[in-house]
Amino acid sequence: MKRIGVLTSGGDAPGMNAAVRAVVRKGIFHDVEVYGVIGGYAGLMNGNIEKLELGSVGDIIHRGGTFLYSARSEEFKTKEGQQKGIEQLKKFGIDGLVVIGGDGSYRGAKALTEQGFPCVGVPGTIDNDIPGTEFTIGFDTALNTVIDAIDKIRDTASSHERTFVVEVMGRNAGDIALWAGLAGGAETILIPEDPHDMKDIAGRLKKGHERGKKHSIIVVAEGVMNGYEFAKKLKEETDFDTRVTVLGHVQRGGSPTAFDRVLASRLGARAVELLLEGKGGRAVGMEKNQLVDYDIIEALAKEHTLDLNLYKLSKELSI
Repeated sequence: MKRIGVLTSGGDAPGMNAAVRAVVRKGIFHDVEVYGVIGGYAGLMNGNIEKLELGSVGDIIHRGGTFLYSARSEEFKTKEGQQKGIEQLKKFGIDGLVVIGGDGSYRGAKALTEQGFPCVGVPGTIDNDIPGTEFTIGFDTALNTVIDAIDKIRDTASSHERTFVVEVMGRNAGDIALWAGLAGGAETILIPEDPHDMKDIAGRLKKGHERGKKHSIIVVAEGVMNGYEFAKKLKEETDFDTRVTVLGHVQRGGSPTAFDRVLASRLGARAVELLLEGKGGRAVGMEKNQLVDYDIIEALAKEHTLDLNLYKLSKELSI
C-alpha cells in the first residue's frame, strides 16, 4: 500500500483534526503518501482530493472542527454514488481509505468495503454512540462544554430561585445528558434509553423544594423531547418558575481536550497500521484504555448501549 486517503464525514467533532494529523504523519513516517478528501463523501464523488504533506497538518491538533470539511450526501447512499467514489480513489491511485465520523460515515465505509475497497473507520462523534469503543473522538470535549454551561446556569438558577431545563444533543443516545448531568449535579436527567414519568419528576422536585431547595437543574437529551416542550409539561405538574436553555451546536465546537487529542492520535495512527497490515473493513476503538479493532460490518449490526448503572447512580445522588 503506497497511497492512502483520509476523509471526515457527518457532524464535526472536536479532535477530528488531531485524528487527520495522526493519519497523515503516521503514513508519511512509513513512506506512504496520504491524500485528503475535501468535503466528505460528496467531495469524494467529485474528486476533491489533494495530497497532504507534513506541513499540511501543522498547527491543527488544537483546532476544533475539521479542516477537511464535512458534508452529508444522499447520493453516496446509492450504488451509483459509491461507484463514483471508488472511481475517484482509483484515479488518484489510492489503495485504502480512513473514514473519520459517526454511524452514517461508518455505513459509507461499510459500503465501500463490501465493494472491495479497503476502509478503516475511526469513531468521531460527540454522541459517543458507536458500538465497539467506550469513547468516541469529541465526546469528552462536548461533555466539558456542557458541564461548563451547567455550572454557569446553576449560578443564575440559585440567584433567582428558578428551575432550569438544559437541552443537550443526543437524538438516539443519552451519553452527553447522562455524563454531563451526573458531573454537573443535575437533579433530573432525561435520556432516550429510559422512559420518564412526569409525575415522578415533579414529585421529586417538590420534595426537594419542601426541604428548602430553591433551584434545580434538569438535563434533557434532544431525543426525548425539546426543552420547551418539557418545560411546558413540567409547568402543568408544578408551579415552579422555569427557564430553558438549548445549547445546540455550541457543543460541537471548541478546542479539543487533552483526552480527545490523545484518543484521536492513537486511533488515527492505528487505522493506518491496519491498512498497512492489509486489514480493510475494520473499525478502531478503545476499550479499557487499550486499542481494539473489529469488523466494521459486524459493528454496525450491534446497538450502542449506555451504562444504566451511571443513570441509577445519578438518581441516587440527586435525592
